[in-house]
Amino acid sequence: MTVFILPAYGRAVECKHDNGLYCAGNMGSSPEKEGSPGRCGVPLIANPHIINFLQMSRFLKKLAGWFSYDIGIDLGTANTLIYIKDQGIVLREPSVVAMSGDRVRAVGEDAKRMVGRTPGSVVAIRPLKDGVIADLNVAEEMIKYFIQKATARRSLRGPRILIAHPSGITEVERRAIEDSAAHAGAIAVQLIEEPMAAAIGVGLPYTEPIGSMIVDIGGGTTEVAIISLSGIVYSQSEKCGGDALDDTITRHMLAAHNLLVGPRTAEDIKIRVGSAHPLQQELQMEVKGRDRGTGLPKTVTVRSEEIREALKDKLDVIVSAVRQTLDHCPPELASDLYDRGIVVAGGGALLRGLADLLHEQTSLPITIADDPLSAVAEGTGKYLQENDFVFDDE
Repeated sequence: MTVFILPAYGRAVECKHDNGLYCAGNMGSSPEKEGSPGRCGVPLIANPHIINFLQMSRFLKKLAGWFSYDIGIDLGTANTLIYIKDQGIVLREPSVVAMSGDRVRAVGEDAKRMVGRTPGSVVAIRPLKDGVIADLNVAEEMIKYFIQKATARRSLRGPRILIAHPSGITEVERRAIEDSAAHAGAIAVQLIEEPMAAAIGVGLPYTEPIGSMIVDIGGGTTEVAIISLSGIVYSQSEKCGGDALDDTITRHMLAAHNLLVGPRTAEDIKIRVGSAHPLQQELQMEVKGRDRGTGLPKTVTVRSEEIREALKDKLDVIVSAVRQTLDHCPPELASDLYDRGIVVAGGGALLRGLADLLHEQTSLPITIADDPLSAVAEGTGKYLQENDFVFDDE
C-alpha cells in the first residue's frame, strides 16, 4: 500500500495499484486506463514526477532500515530477553530496577540481588505486573538500559523493535508498551501476541492449515492458544503464572509454619521441591526464614507433598484455562490436537509433574519445549528473520 499527499488537495490517500498508475482515494473498482475511475473511484494519474517521488520514498525507507537494526523483546514480568536479528538471544536478565528516589541504581541481575536486601533509601521495583507495564517511567529506563547493554553495535538510527505481549491486554496497555519502547529510543515498534511468538519459537507449523496448541506459563500470565494458518483461532489469558505460585508458597509458609520468607526463598522452594503431580520419589528441603511470633531466625523442613497441595488451587486455574480453550476448538482442528497434542513453554513448564497433570486432565499428549524459557524470545527473532514486512506500516 502506497500512501502519499496529492498536491492539489493536500490530503493523504492510499493506493493499491501496482501498474505505474496512481489514484486518489479508495472507493471504486479496478482501473483500465489513465483518466478512468480506479479502485478508488478517482481518475488515475500517471505523472512521472509523482511516480518517481514515490519510488524514491520507498527506496529511502529501505535505506533507512539498513542503518538501523531489528530486535525482538520478550518483555516478561519476571525476565526480559532480547533477540537481535542475525545474532540470536543476546540478553537474558530479570525485569527488576533498583531506584533511589528518581535515580536508577541498578537494573536486571544486579537489581534482583538487591530484592529484600536494600536499605530504606533504595527500592527494588518490578515495572511489569501480570505481563503488562505497571510503572511507565521505570519500564522506559529498564528497556533503554537493556537495549544499550545488548547492542554493542552502534547505528545511525535507533532499533526497530518487535515486542511480545499477553493476548488479553487492553488497548491502553498496548499503548503503554509501545510508548515505553518509543521513549527508550525505538524508531519503530510492532507487537506480537505471546502465544503466537511462543508457537513460532518452539517450531510449531503455525503457517499451515493444521491445528496446534501452545500453553505459555510465564511469570505473570498463562497464555493458552490454538493456532492455525498464521492466526490465533482461540486464546485464553489468565493472570496466573510463576509469581502467583511464589506468592502462594509464601502464604503457605506463614500459615503452616508461622515462617516469614521472601519472594526469592519462595521461588527457591518452588524450584527445588515444587511439583504439580505425585512424584516417584518425593523431595524435601530445609527453609530458613523469620518466625512471625518471636521475630528470630528459624529453620523448618518442607516436603514436596505439602507444597503440591498448596499450589493446587493455582494449578487448577491453569488446567481450567487449557480445558476451556479445548472446549472452543473447532471440530476440524480437534483431530489435529488429538494427534499432535499440546506444547508447553515458559518458565512454568519446568515445574515437576506438570506434563503428567495436563495429560491426566486432557488425555492429550503433552510436550515440554526444549528451551521453554527462551520460546517467546526465539519466536520474535524467527518472525523477524522470516518476514521482511514487519515494519512496513511504520
